[in-house]
Amino acid sequence: MTQDSALEKIEDIEIRLLLEAIYYQYHYDFRNYAMASIKRRLKRAREQLGFATISAMQEGVLHDPTVLSQLLGYLTVQVSDMFRDPRYFRALRERVLPHLRTYPSLKIWIAGCSSGEEVYSLAILFREEGLESRTIFYATDINHDALQAAESGIYDLDRIQQFTENHRAAGGKSSLSDYYRTAYGKASFDKTLRQHVVFSDHSLVTDAVFGEMNLISCRNVLIYFDRPLQDRAVGLFVDSLARRGFLGLGAKESLRFSAHADGFKDFAREERIYQRLDR
Repeated sequence: MTQDSALEKIEDIEIRLLLEAIYYQYHYDFRNYAMASIKRRLKRAREQLGFATISAMQEGVLHDPTVLSQLLGYLTVQVSDMFRDPRYFRALRERVLPHLRTYPSLKIWIAGCSSGEEVYSLAILFREEGLESRTIFYATDINHDALQAAESGIYDLDRIQQFTENHRAAGGKSSLSDYYRTAYGKASFDKTLRQHVVFSDHSLVTDAVFGEMNLISCRNVLIYFDRPLQDRAVGLFVDSLARRGFLGLGAKESLRFSAHADGFKDFAREERIYQRLDR
């Protein structure tokens, strides 16, 4: 065994011990996340947080909760835009919402909401389509800091141009500027967009069903899970969806190899929107 391979083996052991420590001490379970992704994220965290080894970072996590708070920012998905992948939101607007419009009340779950860009995207979309008043949005994540950022609805002003272009491409029926105010290099989104939103901690790894949903949007989260954990999450979605409810995934995600694939039909294949079968 070469020295490099020996060091890599030791690092793999350190990573698994760190993930076990996080689980037993704080009940965050990353043990079945895709290992390649976890390794990249932990290496970046170790370097930027100033730890010499993964083991040293484990010691910090166990004895200082503020280290865990920082580490969660690396381990959880924090990259998004408003109306990211505009074709997805256009498909929701033009194809899914006509179905949802027939219900007197709606429950929408944004699973893995990160810092809230998709929450506000959907709130704006539903407002433009006249459905906001009868809708409750459940925005969940395991990262408390991300949930706080989502609830604040404040984003750097230099991101607004991309948000605006995405909104327009998604079939926006108004100007995005109608929904925010600017000051001190920040854009603060209208508080009324949050009046139908419930922000809550929820883990797709360990937590259970908490309601019956008409639409679940969980985009660019499953790609960070290994196959058994993906199946666990999709099974949770099956159990959480009303009959003929909809599931939206990220552009690089699919139900094709899921153990629960037979519970859905393709609704908008290119946009990764599925409909639960009426069984």
